[in-house]
Amino acid sequence: MEVQKETYFPKLEAIEQAATTLKEVVAVTPLQENFNLSRQFNANIFLKREDLQQVRSYKIRGAYNKISSLTEEELVNGIVCASAGNHAQGVALACRKKEIYGTIYMPAPTPKQKVEQVKMFGGDFVDIRLIGDTFDDAYKAAKLLSDSLQKTFVHPFDDEKIIEGQATVGLEVLEQSQQPIDYVFVPVGGGGLASGLSSVFKLLSPKTKIIGVEPAGAPSMKKSLEENKNIVLENIDKFVDGAAVQQVGELTYKICRENLSDMITVPEGKVCQTILEMYNKEAIVVEPAGALTISALDFYKEELEDKNVVCVISGSNNDITRTAEIKERALLYSKLKHYFIVRFPQRAGALKEFVAEVLGENDDITFFEYSKKTNRENGPAVVGIELEKKEDLQPLIHRMKQRNFYGEYLNDKPNLFEFLV
Repeated sequence: MEVQKETYFPKLEAIEQAATTLKEVVAVTPLQENFNLSRQFNANIFLKREDLQQVRSYKIRGAYNKISSLTEEELVNGIVCASAGNHAQGVALACRKKEIYGTIYMPAPTPKQKVEQVKMFGGDFVDIRLIGDTFDDAYKAAKLLSDSLQKTFVHPFDDEKIIEGQATVGLEVLEQSQQPIDYVFVPVGGGGLASGLSSVFKLLSPKTKIIGVEPAGAPSMKKSLEENKNIVLENIDKFVDGAAVQQVGELTYKICRENLSDMITVPEGKVCQTILEMYNKEAIVVEPAGALTISALDFYKEELEDKNVVCVISGSNNDITRTAEIKERALLYSKLKHYFIVRFPQRAGALKEFVAEVLGENDDITFFEYSKKTNRENGPAVVGIELEKKEDLQPLIHRMKQRNFYGEYLNDKPNLFEFLV
Protein backbone atom coordinates (compact mmCIF):
# COMPACT_ATOMS: atom_id res chain seq x y z
CA MET A 1 0.00 0.00 0.00
CA GLU A 2 1.45 3.37 -1.10
CA VAL A 3 1.86 5.88 1.72
CA GLN A 4 0.73 9.36 0.71
CA LYS A 5 3.29 12.02 1.48
CA GLU A 6 1.97 14.62 3.87
CA THR A 7 1.50 18.06 2.32
CA TYR A 8 4.28 20.43 3.33
CA PHE A 9 3.24 23.62 5.11
CA PRO A 10 5.86 26.06 6.42
CA LYS A 11 6.18 25.94 10.19
CA LEU A 12 6.34 29.17 12.21
CA GLU A 13 9.71 28.22 13.75
CA ALA A 14 11.21 27.75 10.27
CA ILE A 15 9.87 31.13 9.11
CA GLU A 16 11.19 32.85 12.24
CA GLN A 17 14.56 31.16 11.68
CA ALA A 18 14.53 32.47 8.10
CA ALA A 19 13.85 35.99 9.41
CA THR A 20 16.90 35.69 11.68
CA THR A 21 19.03 34.42 8.78
CA LEU A 22 17.95 37.34 6.59
CA LYS A 23 18.55 40.10 9.13
CA GLU A 24 21.96 41.10 7.81
CA VAL A 25 20.94 41.09 4.15
CA VAL A 26 17.27 41.96 3.74
CA ALA A 27 15.68 45.34 4.44
CA VAL A 28 12.55 45.45 6.59
CA THR A 29 10.52 47.21 3.94
CA PRO A 30 7.89 49.83 4.90
CA LEU A 31 4.19 49.12 5.28
CA GLN A 32 2.86 52.46 4.05
CA GLU A 33 -0.69 53.74 4.08
CA ASN A 34 -1.60 55.10 0.67
CA PHE A 35 -3.94 58.08 0.99
CA ASN A 36 -5.05 58.21 -2.66
CA LEU A 37 -6.05 54.55 -2.74
CA SER A 38 -7.59 54.72 0.73
CA ARG A 39 -9.79 57.62 -0.36
CA GLN A 40 -10.64 55.96 -3.68
CA PHE A 41 -11.82 52.74 -2.03
CA ASN A 42 -13.09 54.21 1.23
CA ALA A 43 -10.79 51.82 3.08
CA ASN A 44 -7.39 51.76 4.79
CA ILE A 45 -5.06 50.64 2.00
CA PHE A 46 -1.46 49.83 2.94
CA LEU A 47 1.37 49.01 0.53
CA LYS A 48 4.07 46.53 1.55
CA ARG A 49 6.99 48.04 -0.36
CA GLU A 50 9.12 45.07 -1.43
CA ASP A 51 10.11 47.20 -4.42
CA LEU A 52 12.48 48.96 -2.00
CA GLN A 53 14.66 45.89 -1.39
CA GLN A 54 18.29 46.22 -2.48
CA VAL A 55 17.60 44.00 -5.50
CA ARG A 56 14.26 45.81 -5.97
CA SER A 57 12.13 42.73 -5.26
CA TYR A 58 11.34 40.24 -2.49
CA LYS A 59 13.25 37.46 -4.28
CA ILE A 60 16.42 37.98 -2.23
CA ARG A 61 14.54 36.59 0.79
CA GLY A 62 14.02 33.10 -0.61
CA ALA A 63 17.32 32.96 -2.50
CA TYR A 64 19.46 33.92 0.50
CA ASN A 65 17.53 31.66 2.86
CA LYS A 66 17.96 28.68 0.54
CA ILE A 67 21.67 29.27 -0.06
CA SER A 68 22.26 29.80 3.68
CA SER A 69 20.79 26.35 4.36
CA LEU A 70 23.37 24.52 2.23
CA THR A 71 26.15 22.39 3.71
CA GLU A 72 29.79 23.47 3.42
CA GLU A 73 30.33 20.85 0.73
CA GLU A 74 27.35 22.10 -1.27
CA LEU A 75 28.54 25.69 -0.95
CA VAL A 76 32.02 24.80 -2.19
CA ASN A 77 30.54 22.92 -5.14
CA GLY A 78 28.53 25.99 -6.15
CA ILE A 79 24.94 26.58 -7.14
CA VAL A 80 22.95 27.00 -10.36
CA CYS A 81 19.63 28.69 -11.15
CA ALA A 82 17.42 29.74 -14.05
CA SER A 83 15.62 33.05 -14.17
CA ALA A 84 14.44 35.79 -16.50
CA GLY A 85 15.02 38.53 -13.93
CA ASN A 86 14.29 39.03 -10.23
CA HIS A 87 15.26 35.57 -8.96
CA ALA A 88 18.58 35.85 -10.81
CA GLN A 89 19.33 39.15 -9.08
CA GLY A 90 18.48 37.69 -5.66
CA VAL A 91 20.68 34.64 -6.27
CA ALA A 92 23.51 36.83 -7.57
CA LEU A 93 23.54 39.03 -4.47
CA ALA A 94 23.33 35.95 -2.22
CA CYS A 95 26.34 34.42 -4.01
CA ARG A 96 28.40 37.56 -3.47
CA LYS A 97 27.37 37.87 0.20
CA LYS A 98 28.16 34.19 0.89
CA GLU A 99 31.25 34.27 -1.39
CA ILE A 100 30.20 31.19 -3.32
CA TYR A 101 30.08 30.63 -7.08
CA GLY A 102 26.84 30.47 -9.01
CA THR A 103 25.94 29.76 -12.62
CA ILE A 104 22.87 31.69 -13.72
CA TYR A 105 21.01 30.73 -16.88
CA MET A 106 18.85 33.38 -18.51
CA PRO A 107 16.91 33.32 -21.81
CA ALA A 108 18.85 34.88 -24.69
CA PRO A 109 16.24 37.65 -25.28
CA THR A 110 16.54 38.88 -21.65
CA PRO A 111 16.90 42.71 -21.78
CA LYS A 112 20.49 43.87 -21.42
CA GLN A 113 19.51 46.00 -18.40
CA LYS A 114 18.49 42.88 -16.44
CA VAL A 115 21.65 41.00 -17.39
CA GLU A 116 23.75 43.98 -16.28
CA GLN A 117 21.91 44.10 -12.94
CA VAL A 118 22.69 40.44 -12.29
CA LYS A 119 26.37 41.06 -13.14
CA MET A 120 26.43 44.08 -10.83
CA PHE A 121 24.94 42.21 -7.85
CA GLY A 122 26.99 39.03 -8.34
CA GLY A 123 30.32 40.46 -9.43
CA ASP A 124 33.00 37.80 -9.93
CA PHE A 125 30.91 35.20 -8.08
CA VAL A 126 28.44 34.59 -10.91
CA ASP A 127 28.73 33.18 -14.41
CA ILE A 128 25.81 34.29 -16.58
CA ARG A 129 24.84 32.08 -19.50
CA LEU A 130 22.25 33.24 -22.03
CA ILE A 131 20.54 30.30 -23.67
CA GLY A 132 17.32 29.53 -25.55
CA ASP A 133 14.34 31.76 -26.22
CA THR A 134 12.28 31.19 -23.07
CA PHE A 135 12.56 30.61 -19.33
CA ASP A 136 11.78 26.92 -19.97
CA ASP A 137 14.86 26.65 -22.23
CA ALA A 138 17.06 28.25 -19.58
CA TYR A 139 15.50 26.05 -16.87
CA LYS A 140 16.28 22.84 -18.79
CA ALA A 141 19.89 23.89 -19.37
CA ALA A 142 20.31 24.84 -15.69
CA LYS A 143 18.88 21.51 -14.53
CA LEU A 144 21.17 19.62 -16.91
CA LEU A 145 24.25 21.36 -15.47
CA SER A 146 23.00 20.88 -11.93
CA ASP A 147 22.46 17.13 -12.42
CA SER A 148 25.70 16.49 -14.31
CA LEU A 149 27.99 18.34 -11.87
CA GLN A 150 25.96 17.74 -8.67
CA LYS A 151 25.56 21.47 -8.14
CA THR A 152 22.62 22.63 -6.01
CA PHE A 153 19.74 23.94 -8.10
CA VAL A 154 18.12 27.00 -6.48
CA HIS A 155 14.52 26.84 -7.67
CA PRO A 156 12.72 30.18 -8.17
CA PHE A 157 9.66 29.11 -6.14
CA ASP A 158 9.08 25.38 -5.57
CA ASP A 159 11.39 24.77 -2.62
CA GLU A 160 10.75 24.70 1.13
CA LYS A 161 13.57 27.08 2.02
CA ILE A 162 12.56 29.49 -0.76
CA ILE A 163 8.95 29.49 0.51
CA GLU A 164 10.07 30.02 4.12
CA GLY A 165 12.23 32.95 3.03
CA GLN A 166 9.37 34.59 1.13
CA ALA A 167 7.10 33.96 4.14
CA THR A 168 9.07 36.57 6.10
CA VAL A 169 7.15 39.23 4.11
CA GLY A 170 4.00 38.10 5.92
CA LEU A 171 5.78 38.05 9.28
CA GLU A 172 6.87 41.67 8.77
CA VAL A 173 3.38 42.81 7.72
CA LEU A 174 1.87 41.44 10.93
CA GLU A 175 4.62 42.98 13.07
CA GLN A 176 4.20 46.38 11.36
CA SER A 177 0.42 46.62 11.34
CA GLN A 178 -1.20 48.55 14.18
CA GLN A 179 -4.64 46.97 13.59
CA PRO A 180 -6.11 43.65 12.45
CA ILE A 181 -5.79 43.10 8.70
CA ASP A 182 -8.94 42.14 6.81
CA TYR A 183 -7.46 41.51 3.35
CA VAL A 184 -4.03 40.87 1.86
CA PHE A 185 -3.60 40.92 -1.92
CA VAL A 186 -0.52 39.00 -3.05
CA PRO A 187 0.84 38.48 -6.59
CA VAL A 188 1.14 34.92 -7.86
CA GLY A 189 3.64 33.71 -10.42
CA GLY A 190 5.07 30.34 -9.41
CA GLY A 191 3.41 30.74 -6.03
CA GLY A 192 6.38 31.00 -3.64
CA LEU A 193 5.41 34.36 -2.12
CA ALA A 194 1.70 33.51 -1.89
CA SER A 195 2.49 30.15 -0.26
CA GLY A 196 4.80 31.60 2.34
CA LEU A 197 2.76 34.69 3.19
CA SER A 198 -0.56 32.83 3.34
CA SER A 199 0.97 30.23 5.70
CA VAL A 200 2.03 32.95 8.14
CA PHE A 201 -1.47 34.44 8.17
CA LYS A 202 -3.08 31.01 8.52
CA LEU A 203 -1.04 30.53 11.68
CA LEU A 204 -1.13 34.03 13.18
CA SER A 205 -4.13 35.82 11.64
CA PRO A 206 -6.52 33.16 10.32
CA LYS A 207 -9.44 35.59 9.81
CA THR A 208 -7.48 37.61 7.23
CA LYS A 209 -8.58 36.88 3.67
CA ILE A 210 -5.63 36.20 1.36
CA ILE A 211 -6.36 37.02 -2.29
CA GLY A 212 -3.97 35.70 -4.94
CA VAL A 213 -3.64 37.79 -8.12
CA GLU A 214 -2.39 36.57 -11.50
CA PRO A 215 -2.18 38.19 -14.94
CA ALA A 216 -5.13 37.21 -17.17
CA GLY A 217 -2.71 35.99 -19.83
CA ALA A 218 -1.01 33.48 -17.51
CA PRO A 219 -3.67 32.08 -15.12
CA SER A 220 -1.73 28.94 -14.14
CA MET A 221 -2.69 28.93 -10.45
CA LYS A 222 -6.33 29.88 -11.06
CA LYS A 223 -6.78 27.16 -13.69
CA SER A 224 -5.04 24.60 -11.47
CA LEU A 225 -7.31 25.40 -8.52
CA GLU A 226 -10.40 25.24 -10.74
CA GLU A 227 -9.40 21.84 -12.16
CA ASN A 228 -8.13 20.54 -8.80
CA LYS A 229 -4.75 19.54 -10.26
CA ASN A 230 -1.52 21.31 -11.16
CA ILE A 231 -1.86 21.95 -14.88
CA VAL A 232 0.52 23.24 -17.55
CA LEU A 233 -0.69 26.10 -19.74
CA GLU A 234 0.28 25.67 -23.39
CA ASN A 235 0.47 29.38 -24.20
CA ILE A 236 0.86 32.39 -21.94
CA ASP A 237 1.18 36.16 -22.36
CA LYS A 238 4.67 36.92 -21.02
CA PHE A 239 4.08 40.67 -20.60
CA VAL A 240 3.82 40.45 -16.78
CA ASP A 241 7.18 38.70 -16.81
CA GLY A 242 7.59 38.46 -13.05
CA ALA A 243 4.34 36.48 -12.71
CA ALA A 244 3.90 34.67 -16.02
CA VAL A 245 4.62 30.95 -15.70
CA GLN A 246 3.19 27.98 -17.57
CA GLN A 247 3.02 25.88 -14.41
CA VAL A 248 3.11 26.72 -10.72
CA GLY A 249 5.09 24.62 -8.24
CA GLU A 250 3.86 21.32 -6.81
CA LEU A 251 4.50 22.52 -3.25
CA THR A 252 3.05 25.97 -3.89
CA TYR A 253 -0.07 24.62 -5.61
CA LYS A 254 -0.92 22.42 -2.61
CA ILE A 255 -0.32 25.22 -0.10
CA CYS A 256 -2.32 27.81 -2.07
CA ARG A 257 -5.15 25.31 -2.55
CA GLU A 258 -5.55 25.20 1.23
CA ASN A 259 -4.67 28.77 2.19
CA LEU A 260 -5.99 31.23 -0.39
CA SER A 261 -9.43 32.75 0.17
CA ASP A 262 -9.73 33.63 -3.52
CA MET A 263 -7.66 33.57 -6.69
CA ILE A 264 -8.34 36.14 -9.41
CA THR A 265 -6.83 37.36 -12.66
CA VAL A 266 -6.30 40.93 -13.83
CA PRO A 267 -6.09 41.99 -17.51
CA GLU A 268 -2.64 43.10 -18.63
CA GLY A 269 -4.07 46.43 -19.82
CA LYS A 270 -5.40 47.12 -16.33
CA VAL A 271 -1.93 46.38 -14.95
CA CYS A 272 -0.48 48.95 -17.37
CA GLN A 273 -2.97 51.58 -16.19
CA THR A 274 -1.81 50.94 -12.61
CA ILE A 275 1.88 51.25 -13.53
CA LEU A 276 1.24 54.67 -15.12
CA GLU A 277 -1.01 55.85 -12.27
CA MET A 278 1.47 54.83 -9.56
CA TYR A 279 4.25 56.68 -11.35
CA ASN A 280 2.20 59.82 -12.13
CA LYS A 281 0.36 60.09 -8.80
CA GLU A 282 2.78 58.54 -6.30
CA ALA A 283 6.20 58.71 -8.00
CA ILE A 284 6.42 54.95 -7.35
CA VAL A 285 8.00 52.76 -10.05
CA VAL A 286 6.45 49.29 -10.16
CA GLU A 287 7.10 46.46 -12.54
CA PRO A 288 4.07 44.71 -14.10
CA ALA A 289 4.04 41.94 -11.45
CA GLY A 290 4.37 44.60 -8.74
CA ALA A 291 1.23 46.34 -10.03
CA LEU A 292 -0.99 43.24 -9.92
CA THR A 293 -2.28 43.66 -6.38
CA ILE A 294 -3.29 47.31 -6.73
CA SER A 295 -4.94 46.48 -10.06
CA ALA A 296 -7.09 43.89 -8.28
CA LEU A 297 -8.66 46.37 -5.84
CA ASP A 298 -11.29 47.56 -8.34
CA PHE A 299 -12.71 44.04 -8.52
CA TYR A 300 -13.29 44.03 -4.73
CA LYS A 301 -14.42 47.62 -4.28
CA GLU A 302 -17.68 46.92 -2.42
CA GLU A 303 -16.13 44.34 -0.10
CA LEU A 304 -13.22 46.58 0.92
CA GLU A 305 -15.21 49.50 2.33
CA ASP A 306 -14.01 50.41 5.86
CA LYS A 307 -11.57 47.46 5.84
CA ASN A 308 -7.82 47.27 6.52
CA VAL A 309 -6.19 46.11 3.30
CA VAL A 310 -2.56 45.28 2.41
CA CYS A 311 -1.24 45.11 -1.16
CA VAL A 312 2.19 43.53 -1.60
CA ILE A 313 4.22 45.52 -4.13
CA SER A 314 6.54 42.72 -5.17
CA GLY A 315 9.11 44.57 -7.26
CA SER A 316 10.20 47.58 -9.29
CA ASN A 317 12.49 46.12 -11.95
CA ASN A 318 10.73 47.85 -14.82
CA ASP A 319 12.63 48.38 -18.06
CA ILE A 320 12.16 51.97 -19.27
CA THR A 321 12.22 50.78 -22.89
CA ARG A 322 8.81 49.17 -22.25
CA THR A 323 7.12 52.51 -21.48
CA ALA A 324 5.62 52.90 -24.97
CA GLU A 325 4.13 49.39 -24.84
CA ILE A 326 2.79 49.99 -21.32
CA LYS A 327 1.05 53.19 -22.44
CA GLU A 328 -0.33 51.46 -25.54
CA ARG A 329 -1.79 48.55 -23.55
CA ALA A 330 -3.29 50.94 -20.98
CA LEU A 331 -5.01 53.01 -23.69
CA LEU A 332 -6.35 49.91 -25.42
CA TYR A 333 -7.72 48.55 -22.16
CA SER A 334 -9.41 51.86 -21.33
CA LYS A 335 -10.94 51.89 -24.85
CA LEU A 336 -9.25 55.16 -25.74
CA LYS A 337 -7.02 53.78 -28.52
CA HIS A 338 -8.50 52.23 -31.66
CA TYR A 339 -7.05 50.87 -34.88
CA PHE A 340 -8.83 50.76 -38.23
CA ILE A 341 -8.20 49.88 -41.83
CA VAL A 342 -9.36 53.08 -43.51
CA ARG A 343 -10.28 52.77 -47.19
CA PHE A 344 -9.85 56.18 -48.73
CA PRO A 345 -12.42 56.86 -51.49
CA GLN A 346 -11.10 57.26 -55.02
CA ARG A 347 -11.28 61.02 -55.06
CA ALA A 348 -8.79 63.83 -54.67
CA GLY A 349 -8.51 65.38 -51.23
CA ALA A 350 -9.85 62.29 -49.43
CA LEU A 351 -7.12 62.37 -46.78
CA LYS A 352 -7.77 66.04 -46.07
CA GLU A 353 -11.50 65.32 -45.80
CA PHE A 354 -10.85 62.46 -43.34
CA VAL A 355 -8.82 64.72 -41.05
CA ALA A 356 -11.19 67.70 -41.28
CA GLU A 357 -14.61 66.05 -41.40
CA VAL A 358 -14.34 62.53 -39.94
CA LEU A 359 -12.04 62.97 -36.95
CA GLY A 360 -13.65 64.50 -33.86
CA GLU A 361 -12.39 67.74 -32.38
CA ASN A 362 -10.36 65.92 -29.70
CA ASP A 363 -9.43 62.79 -31.71
CA ASP A 364 -5.73 62.32 -32.34
CA ILE A 365 -4.04 60.19 -35.02
CA THR A 366 -1.19 58.33 -33.32
CA PHE A 367 -0.42 55.75 -36.02
CA PHE A 368 -0.71 55.98 -39.80
CA GLU A 369 0.69 53.58 -42.37
CA TYR A 370 -0.36 53.10 -45.97
CA SER A 371 -0.64 49.48 -46.96
CA LYS A 372 -0.26 50.42 -50.65
CA LYS A 373 2.98 52.34 -50.97
CA THR A 374 2.32 53.16 -54.63
CA ASN A 375 -0.91 55.08 -54.11
CA ARG A 376 -0.48 57.33 -51.09
CA GLU A 377 -3.52 59.49 -51.76
CA ASN A 378 -6.09 56.74 -52.34
CA GLY A 379 -4.76 53.47 -50.92
CA PRO A 380 -6.07 51.77 -47.75
CA ALA A 381 -4.18 52.63 -44.55
CA VAL A 382 -3.88 51.32 -41.02
CA VAL A 383 -4.81 54.23 -38.75
CA GLY A 384 -4.51 54.39 -34.96
CA ILE A 385 -6.73 56.98 -33.27
CA GLU A 386 -6.63 58.08 -29.64
CA LEU A 387 -9.89 59.41 -28.19
CA GLU A 388 -10.48 61.74 -25.29
CA LYS A 389 -13.49 59.72 -24.08
CA LYS A 390 -14.42 56.13 -24.90
CA GLU A 391 -17.95 57.31 -25.75
CA ASP A 392 -16.47 59.08 -28.81
CA LEU A 393 -15.90 55.75 -30.62
CA GLN A 394 -19.38 55.11 -32.07
CA PRO A 395 -19.81 58.67 -33.42
CA LEU A 396 -16.37 58.31 -35.09
CA ILE A 397 -17.34 54.99 -36.72
CA HIS A 398 -20.66 56.52 -37.83
CA ARG A 399 -18.86 59.42 -39.59
CA MET A 400 -16.38 57.00 -41.22
CA LYS A 401 -19.21 54.88 -42.63
CA GLN A 402 -21.26 57.91 -43.67
CA ARG A 403 -18.40 59.21 -45.82
CA ASN A 404 -17.29 55.78 -47.10
CA PHE A 405 -13.98 55.65 -45.22
CA TYR A 406 -14.74 52.66 -43.00
CA GLY A 407 -12.84 49.49 -43.85
CA GLU A 408 -12.32 47.32 -40.80
CA TYR A 409 -12.04 47.65 -37.02
CA LEU A 410 -8.89 45.91 -35.80
CA ASN A 411 -9.03 45.99 -31.99
CA ASP A 412 -11.26 42.93 -31.81
CA LYS A 413 -9.21 40.92 -34.32
CA PRO A 414 -6.21 39.82 -32.19
CA ASN A 415 -4.21 38.01 -34.88
CA LEU A 416 -4.57 40.69 -37.53
CA PHE A 417 -4.11 43.41 -34.91
CA GLU A 418 -0.86 41.90 -33.63
CA PHE A 419 0.49 41.48 -37.16
CA LEU A 420 -0.31 45.02 -38.29
CA VAL A 421 0.39 46.95 -35.09
